[in-house]
Amino acid sequence: MTDVKVFLKAAEEKMEGSVRFLDESLAHIRAGKANPRILDGVFVEYYGNHVPISGVATVTTPDAKTINIQPWEKAMIAVIEKAIMASEIGITPANNGETIRLGIPPLTEERRKQLAKQAKQEVEDAKVSIRNARRDAIEHIKKAVKDGLPEDSAKDAENDAQKLHDKFVKKVEDMMVAKEKEIMTV
Repeated sequence: MTDVKVFLKAAEEKMEGSVRFLDESLAHIRAGKANPRILDGVFVEYYGNHVPISGVATVTTPDAKTINIQPWEKAMIAVIEKAIMASEIGITPANNGETIRLGIPPLTEERRKQLAKQAKQEVEDAKVSIRNARRDAIEHIKKAVKDGLPEDSAKDAENDAQKLHDKFVKKVEDMMVAKEKEIMTV
């Protein structure tokens, strides 16, 4: 019976990893509100290392339409601006010599639909990953039956794997509903 718990635990860890990855992916989808996490993928050169903007500046959101970047060194202003311009964020930075402001433009209806579609694709990828984790666990359980595990224990374990699957799929779908609401809210 211990073998079965190992398989279920491994499947649960894979499913949790899928949910964490989805959360990270959805955070990078701009929803018309200022969110400092959209800058997570933007890196700058700092003393020979590639570091995220949050590693060389304080990133805040003073209001729902603005991201404020306060570099710790004034020399970094031009470097940060250049990195933002080269990124896929699609926002032109403005600086006043001390801070960089990113004005988050309102999204068009077409862009909102495009972002919702992108979010749905991310959710679908997470669901596939969760299903794969369930499938792997069930395959291991079936191999354990061949190695002497009682069949009733195997059936219980398969049901537990299905329950885990259902729990994580529900969590992913709830995340999608929340993100879609955030994207479509004007």
